[in-house]
Amino acid sequence: MNHWSRGSIVGHGSSATVSLATSLYSGDVFAVKSSELHRSEMLQREQRILCSLSSPYIVRYKGCDITSEKNKILYNLFMEYMPFGTLIQATRRHARSGGRSDESVIAWYTRQVVQGLEYLHSNGFVHCDIKGTNILIGEDGAKIADFGCAKTAAEEGISGTPMFMAPEAARGEEQGYPCDIWALGCTLIEVFSGVSPWPNVGDSVSVLYRIAYSGEVPEIPGFLSEEAKDFLGKCLRRNPGERWTASQLLRHPFLGGIFSSINFKQIQESSNSSSPTSILDQGFWSCVEESESVSNLADDDDDDDDDASLENSSPCDRIRGLALCSEEPNWTEDEEDWITTRGNEVSASDDDDDDDDGFEELDESKVNRRIDDEAGSEGIVLVLRRVRSIKERDKRTEKKDKKNIKAWGMAPFTS
Repeated sequence: MNHWSRGSIVGHGSSATVSLATSLYSGDVFAVKSSELHRSEMLQREQRILCSLSSPYIVRYKGCDITSEKNKILYNLFMEYMPFGTLIQATRRHARSGGRSDESVIAWYTRQVVQGLEYLHSNGFVHCDIKGTNILIGEDGAKIADFGCAKTAAEEGISGTPMFMAPEAARGEEQGYPCDIWALGCTLIEVFSGVSPWPNVGDSVSVLYRIAYSGEVPEIPGFLSEEAKDFLGKCLRRNPGERWTASQLLRHPFLGGIFSSINFKQIQESSNSSSPTSILDQGFWSCVEESESVSNLADDDDDDDDDASLENSSPCDRIRGLALCSEEPNWTEDEEDWITTRGNEVSASDDDDDDDDGFEELDESKVNRRIDDEAGSEGIVLVLRRVRSIKERDKRTEKKDKKNIKAWGMAPFTS
C-alpha cells in the first residue's frame, strides 16, 4: 500500500507528468513526477543526479518509488512542492504596464538562480536546459528544477531546448558550463520582454542554424538599466571563453546593491498576492493578475486606459477575465453591435404550430461583415457556430430549443 496519495496534475513534460501528492502519514504536500516505467530512463537519470545534490537553490529531492496505477507501472520521483509556479509566471505577477517586469524583482530571482548554477558547476554538473519554465518559485524564492537533460561536464552529447542553446551547443561542438550561462541570458530576455529570445524564427531547425552560424546574439531590450544590459552582455558572449562564470556574475552590480536587501516577503507584498488556501487554488492565483484589467473595467466604464488594456488583450484573456468577474451581466438591446439570432419571446401557440419555429430571419450580409470585422476572435467563431447549428437543426429538436431559449435570451457579438 502506498504511503502517499496522488492529487491534481500541475504540469506536463515530454515524457513525464507532474502531480501534487500528499503524505498519508504526515499530511505534507509534495510534487511527484511520474512516467511509465519502460519510458522512465530520463526520469531515473534525473533521480540519480538530484539525489546527489543539496542546495537551497535546487529543488529538493524527497525520494522515489514504483507504483501500479490504472493498469500501468509508473516510476515516481518525489520533490518539494513549489507553490508559486515558474519564474515566467511569478514575474508576470509583478509586471508593470506594457508587459515589463520590475527589474529589482527579476534581479533578486536571478541572483538565486546564479547561486544555484555556481553550486552545480562547482560539483561538476551542467544543467543543459536552463529556461524560465525550469526555474520554480517557492516560499524561499527561486530554485532550479528539471534535471532530465543534466550531465557531468565530462560527458558528451547535446540536449536541451533549441531556443536557449548556446552557439557551440547548436553547432554540436560541446555543452559545458558556459552553455548554462548563455541560457540564463536568453531566459532573462524572455522574462524582461515577454517574448522569446529569437522571436522571428518559426521552427527548431531554423533556430539552431541562426544561433550556430549567424553571428548574432539575442536583442537586449532597450528599456533596461545599464547594469542589466551589461549583465546580459556578459552572459551572451558568442565565444564561450569570454562568457562570465557564475561566480563572476554573482559579483556583478546588477545582482548587488539595493537588490541584495530585498526579501521574498517584500516581493509577495508588492504584488498583493496571497498564498493559496489549498493546493487546488494554484490555478486561480496564477491567472488573477491577468484578469485585473477586465475586473477594473466592470468598476469604471469610463477608464480609457483600462479600455485600451482590454482592447489589446487576447480573446482568451478577455474570456478568462469575464469568468472571474463576479458582477452580474447587463445585457441591453440598444447597442448597435447586437444581432438578434433568436427571439426570447415564445408565444403560447408556438408549441402547436410547427411552421412557426421561433427564429428571426438572419441578415447574412450583416453576419458576414461581422465575420470580416472580427476575424480571429474566438467569441465570434463560437457564436456563429451556434447560429449555424440552430439553422441546420432538425425540426424534431426545435420544440425543445424553444423552451431553452427562455434561459438563453440574446447572444451578443463581442468586439
